[in-house]
Amino acid sequence: MLLLFTFLLYPLVQSVYYSFTEWYNFSNTKTFIGFGNYNQLIHDPVVWIALKNTFILVIGAVFLQAGGGLVLALLTDSIKRGFKFFRTVFFFPIVISGTAIGLMFSLIYNYDYGLLNAIMRGLGLSEQIWLTEKSAIYLVLIPILWQYVGFYFVIFLTGMSKIPEDIYESAMLDGITGIRKSIYITLPLLRDVIASCLTLATAGALKVFDVVYIVTKGGPLNSSELLSTYMYTKAFNGQNAGYASTIVIAMMILGIVITVVLNKLVKKEAVSY
Repeated sequence: MLLLFTFLLYPLVQSVYYSFTEWYNFSNTKTFIGFGNYNQLIHDPVVWIALKNTFILVIGAVFLQAGGGLVLALLTDSIKRGFKFFRTVFFFPIVISGTAIGLMFSLIYNYDYGLLNAIMRGLGLSEQIWLTEKSAIYLVLIPILWQYVGFYFVIFLTGMSKIPEDIYESAMLDGITGIRKSIYITLPLLRDVIASCLTLATAGALKVFDVVYIVTKGGPLNSSELLSTYMYTKAFNGQNAGYASTIVIAMMILGIVITVVLNKLVKKEAVSY
């Protein structure tokens, strides 16, 4: 209880208080301004860009990270040989730090000596500026989604290993095999695991910072800004911790709303076997 209060409740209450203040340069002076920061938040155009990008990231995390992990788990579960190899390959990106992955992809996208332009030159095509206002958010999502597919892959594999084999044997006697087995047996019995993965994917997407900051720093012209990177910019570059706290509160509310909606859509009732 003491740890919960120290590391969760107290910082949360402090952030709520700071969100109602002007607090520049982390000084000892904090000026209470009521809902001034929240009014600024609503009328800040960069916040809406960051909010749109954050939604894109959440959707990508739900469908491509968690969904991709589920598809890979279903495909791998039916493989008789090489199971451990695929599990190692898919899980490997998890052990690499987000900073290293961000640095690797920033080199890939680099105009002068990046891998993509080297391929373009090899094919006799003209070089491209890859990180533009339109493409930056989608290109920066690639390493983020790639890094965590293996994480959900392992979770789904673990959940599938808990399903009793006799259920599959009974289904086989009824002629249910292949993709029908996955649709009518595996997926319904994994409903609790799927709900948990959606919660993790949503929370993880809202916390993404390192890869985006290293690859684009939220640019060009704020086009790849996320709420997390914009909060960092406001707190440490803009030196306005009060407004940054307001963004934190908005992120927290957004995460709670998305998680509740997703869980209501997926977790209709508890499944036991």
